[in-house]
Amino acid sequence: MATDPLTPDAGLAALVDALAAQLAGLGCETLSDFGEITLVVPAERLLAVCRILRDHRELRFEQLIDLCGIDYAAHGKAEWETDEASTTGFGRGVDRDLDLAVDDPKRFAVAYHLLSLAHNRRLRLRVYAGSAAPMVDSVIPVWAVANWFEREAFDLFGILFRGHPDLRRILTDYGFVGHPFRKDFPLSGQVEMRYDPEQRRVVYQPVSIEPRVLVPKVIRGDSPTDRTTIEAGAAESSDA
Repeated sequence: MATDPLTPDAGLAALVDALAAQLAGLGCETLSDFGEITLVVPAERLLAVCRILRDHRELRFEQLIDLCGIDYAAHGKAEWETDEASTTGFGRGVDRDLDLAVDDPKRFAVAYHLLSLAHNRRLRLRVYAGSAAPMVDSVIPVWAVANWFEREAFDLFGILFRGHPDLRRILTDYGFVGHPFRKDFPLSGQVEMRYDPEQRRVVYQPVSIEPRVLVPKVIRGDSPTDRTTIEAGAAESSDA
């Protein structure tokens, strides 16, 4: 069997051929990069594809290693850049008004990392969940271990899993507002907590931290001032 230029490893090429043969007509897309295979699955076909991946003798992905949510709202964008910025100050190149793609139907996705013990192969699944009310089917009927992973993705990204038996938050506090791993969630959060000595209990209040972006100052070492700074830092380290 000839290997594809994108999958020079014969084992990966065999996996790609098996996926194409067993998932024909299900609308899946196979991507290959950095020696890894990613299978993009239509949300409405997720459970059917997962059962084939688990049960077919040429695939046998018996184990779900991990499941995680993804927010692509700021994909390919950065809040600060240094390539075209000045060489002074800590706030250079900061763009606080990123145009987030919050309405993109491919904003949220779920990634599943699978392992075939029988064939010693790994596979990544990607399923797009939508934007306004992201939702995909729960894969607990296929891999029971997905239970807590799906609760984590719901807690942090707000992705709903249809058919999950107990979809509750798992990492944040009771009454937490929002989903902290979403790209439009403020870094400082929505509220803060402190102990109130008069009430003798912990209370919540609006967050008092002003949002700001810390951009590291780059010492390039190409000027006398920079060289002096570097040498002084090295001397202090050696004295310590």
